[in-house]
Amino acid sequence: MAATRDEIREAVRKHRIKFINLWFTDITGVVKNVTIPVDQLDMCLEHGVWFDGSSIEGFARIAESDMYLVPDPDTFAVIPWEPQEQATARLICHVYTPEGEPFIGDPREALIRVMREAEEMGFIYNTGPEPEFFLFKPHPDGSLLPLQPHDHASYFDVSTDLARNVRRQMVDALRAFGIETEASHHEVAVGQHEIDFKYSNALRAADNMVTLRVTLKAIAQLNGLHCTFMPKPVPFINGSGMHTHQSLSYKDSGKNAFADPDDRYGLSEIARQFVAGQLAHARGMSAILAPLVNSYKRLTPGYEAPVYVSWARINRSALIRVPQVSPGQVESTRIELRYPDPSCNPYLAFAVMLKAGLDGIKRKLEPPEPVEEDIYHLDDGRRDRLERLPATLGEALDEMEKDEVVKDALGPHITARYLEAKRQEYGEYSLQVTRWELDRYLALY
Repeated sequence: MAATRDEIREAVRKHRIKFINLWFTDITGVVKNVTIPVDQLDMCLEHGVWFDGSSIEGFARIAESDMYLVPDPDTFAVIPWEPQEQATARLICHVYTPEGEPFIGDPREALIRVMREAEEMGFIYNTGPEPEFFLFKPHPDGSLLPLQPHDHASYFDVSTDLARNVRRQMVDALRAFGIETEASHHEVAVGQHEIDFKYSNALRAADNMVTLRVTLKAIAQLNGLHCTFMPKPVPFINGSGMHTHQSLSYKDSGKNAFADPDDRYGLSEIARQFVAGQLAHARGMSAILAPLVNSYKRLTPGYEAPVYVSWARINRSALIRVPQVSPGQVESTRIELRYPDPSCNPYLAFAVMLKAGLDGIKRKLEPPEPVEEDIYHLDDGRRDRLERLPATLGEALDEMEKDEVVKDALGPHITARYLEAKRQEYGEYSLQVTRWELDRYLALY
């Protein structure tokens, strides 16, 4: 239930709030902020706050730059790391046009639009992302290169995990925002960690993911560390993913629409169609779910990241996995999409994931046979019959441009601006001469 304005005013008085940060994201998922003094809060809640949209990536041209932010009262939270003398609260905002209409280029609105479509079909979309991240030690001059991992621990290590207290501070800070974490631990790679938060409807989960990225960076900085959600900052070790658990529940009853205990995978017909839809659009979604040039250096064989379009239960090399549920816990039935990474815009990611799944339901698609063997150990003939994910951002953008369902999820404005921004990014990368090339070729040729 959304907070009322009176509840927000009471919280402001109780915590002696002096400033309000108004958050929103550009199309690439970077959090933007407008800060207002607390005496402008009532005006902001009543009428919103104007800002210049032409300065935001993918928002508007100069001629149509005026926009305003409308806070979502349910996202009010006190920012826990700000000093008391500058006590600050946060509200996540919708973006509106001067005509009072939701802005079609607002990523949050794109997700709301697809979730509304799901509700019209009788479903609520729930997600549970599992973001991974790295902690690095800056050099005395503040620079980060060459990279220095904070520790050299590995998966679930205890004695060599130097970030235990840092992660606890992160969990405490997330709790202050109302985000319930379920687990935190060291990951496989040196300096790599994971914090998982409670499953919820996709809009709340996307808000939480945006909040988590800001929070973890702030807490790391307070501890003299740098937190990054870059998917593959270090070569030859595992990269960071954002495996995302998903389910649909029936809007009327709240029951899990994916559960069928009589099926060998525990999946209902709806769930199987949803899986089939996501597999059918896996290549088209890739530029949204793995949005950086660097993302495709994570999606390579040998580092526990998917490369082929497939699904399974026990096979963790599959693109979609069906986690086991305990007897009598069918309401926990879900699927796990394993190729998003934490650099993505979660609003756009969840929007295209949902749209793809709904397309599978509408068209009554059937998934192919699951592949339970490790795909990388299949013989070449069997492996070659599987479709691959795009190998580069450039290929992913080409696939996105061909996928009408993915483009419909984003809308024409976001689609055009996203493709434009990312093609420019990929073009700049393609012109670079890397240290590897110089080391390999300069003396030899």
